[in-house]
Amino acid sequence: MLCSSFSISRLAIPSVCALIGFLAYTSQYFFLYFEPAPLTKKELWRLNIFASCIWICYYRSCTVDPGHIPRNWHEIEGKPLDTTTASGRQRWCRRCEAIKPPRAHHCKTCQRCIPKMDHHCPWTSNCVSHYTFPHFIRFLFYAVAGMGYLETLLFERASIIWASRNLPSYLGPSAMQMAHIFVLLVLNSLTVFVLGILLVRTIWALGSNVTTIESWEIERHETLVRRARHYGGYLQGPGGIRLRIRKQEFPYDIGIWSNIKQGMGSNANILGWFWPFARLPPRGTGLDFEVNGFEDPNVSWPPPDPDRIPLPARGQGAGDESSVAESSGFGNVEAFRRRKAEDMRRATAGMNTQRRQRFHVRARAEIEDKLSSNSQSSGGSDIEDGEEGWKNSEGERLRDFGVDEDIEFYDEEDIPLGILMQQRATRQ
Repeated sequence: MLCSSFSISRLAIPSVCALIGFLAYTSQYFFLYFEPAPLTKKELWRLNIFASCIWICYYRSCTVDPGHIPRNWHEIEGKPLDTTTASGRQRWCRRCEAIKPPRAHHCKTCQRCIPKMDHHCPWTSNCVSHYTFPHFIRFLFYAVAGMGYLETLLFERASIIWASRNLPSYLGPSAMQMAHIFVLLVLNSLTVFVLGILLVRTIWALGSNVTTIESWEIERHETLVRRARHYGGYLQGPGGIRLRIRKQEFPYDIGIWSNIKQGMGSNANILGWFWPFARLPPRGTGLDFEVNGFEDPNVSWPPPDPDRIPLPARGQGAGDESSVAESSGFGNVEAFRRRKAEDMRRATAGMNTQRRQRFHVRARAEIEDKLSSNSQSSGGSDIEDGEEGWKNSEGERLRDFGVDEDIEFYDEEDIPLGILMQQRATRQ
């Protein structure tokens, strides 16, 4: 199955190139030999200009490096290691063994953390990120504009054929030409329709400064807020930990004009946004983002999730239980101790402690423990409260955007002791 999906992904770019070539150039061949309305020089120039822009933008979308996170980038930028604000929240990536900046995610295909990752596009075999997003949206724009123009030319010729449908067959186009224009119309119409929807959604995301992954996070947060209302504003995670859930505003929407400038590479020249050879956003950017200030600076994004409660740091002494519970968001030392005892019990039972077990596994184990001890079971809400397998309204999970779910969902995994000590020293 893995080999099959890998083979399909390798065919994505050749398939797109074949589609562009077929629509752009076989249509010109048809128009040149369509006697009732041959292609004019202006139409020929326009078609080839659109085709050239599409090729350039698609090539850059496929080949431009989506970026990487420099090691010790906080030290490079001279910024403190702050874990308290939305723009400075630190998450540890076990795969890269480095701190992830805000809005960065680990791509399972690129095998690294990508700055401001939107999604991994299978049709470009590349990540749409802080550096490649301008090329991606230009490709969509020119594809829709070029195919829209081609659609008008095809419709004009199809109207001529329909108007002469009662004439003898030898006075009209050949059967081959009829089949050719039919295929062109169907294929071009379907493509421009699909890409048009994608372009509208991408422009909306550009104006609101929301990536595809962040739109998933927003919908997930809204779902948790609705659930929490039924439980007094709290949701319960494994081990009896109760986490307060409240509505949080998305912090990176800083106004339509500022959002567009940031998404297009901080360039105020509107004409430059449409230039296929436009420069890349400067390397080194995309690691820190302006916030709108609507929320308390002590809250972070993405918002708290009952199934993402941080585990206590390995090797943490018993004397530090209070501070660990507070920093982890437990807010209750007794609850923290119960969770610690539960983790130890599972470890002795031979369960994998390298990372947290999936929610439904943990919930089922807790329910079985309660039933076996003849205590009153209250685990029904546990099953409903949180689940990393959650899907949005379109049936999508994080992995559908190219994100490594094991890394992303468990990104609260213990930060190494050396990093924690460095954070403490910096704050002091």
